Amino acid sequence: MDATIDKFLQYIRLELNLSPHTVTAYGTDLDQWEQYLTQGKRQLDVASVTPSDIRAWMLWLNNNGDGARTMRRKVQAVRSFYKWLMRQGVVTSSPAAAVEMARIPKRLPSMVRETSVDSLLDSDIDMDDFEQVRNRLIVMMLYETGMRRAELIGLRDANVDTGKMELKVHGKRDKDRIIPFGTELAQWIDSYRRLRDQQAVGCDRFFVRPTGEPLYPMLVYRVVKELLSQAGVSSKRSPHVLRHTFATAMLNNGASLNSVKELLGHESLATTQIYTHVTFSELKNNYKLAHPRALKKGG
Repeated sequence: MDATIDKFLQYIRLELNLSPHTVTAYGTDLDQWEQYLTQGKRQLDVASVTPSDIRAWMLWLNNNGDGARTMRRKVQAVRSFYKWLMRQGVVTSSPAAAVEMARIPKRLPSMVRETSVDSLLDSDIDMDDFEQVRNRLIVMMLYETGMRRAELIGLRDANVDTGKMELKVHGKRDKDRIIPFGTELAQWIDSYRRLRDQQAVGCDRFFVRPTGEPLYPMLVYRVVKELLSQAGVSSKRSPHVLRHTFATAMLNNGASLNSVKELLGHESLATTQIYTHVTFSELKNNYKLAHPRALKKGG
């Protein structure tokens, strides 16, 4: 990989604190772009790259099977790279800035119906079984706080306060946020802690395995998928779906868009606005199912 690209990747990893997954994706995309431009036979000259070069690369990507969404991501990597080069004084303009890409419609996020989640959370389990209580609490925590899976795994025991009924999560870009919760969740937390402390010690994480070791992503995914399957959910079943369901439920029940933004830890209100489309879609669906004129043949 070109040394300049390598320095850029170090910058986004060390100074911007982007996730290892994001850094790897940027590295893969930029390496592919470099190989296309140089054909592996010459040194990359970032100052000589033109918008036509990038458009030709996009055509090559399309001919090799990349879709619009993938190409947009790869061009965005090049744009970020050139923004950094401009700040470093290496170039005075970005050839990628002149390349326009078609807007990709945002897909509506998947969600679970509130009745399905309520049915699951109200069902009986063995309250003396550590894993049953923990797994139920995982689903409750994701649904009632809207936290991300990584935030749940990294949640520290000291940051869960049932007295104040609030918890502190460590989110993206090293930002912390406080999330309130209700009495029922507080009671489940206390029950879980009693069982956990009887058999798992030596870990400062809130959620642990019976050995006392932290959870890992696939374990959380399997827990959520299994419990949602038991509740009869046949659509997508994942921790992130519960985050979507939390946001939609909050908006459906009168929460402001800005409040939901803060609870989810979104950087921009535009990211949260996708859920307004979900709630309107649900409203339209309810209308079609309930209004007598909509139910008429041909209506």
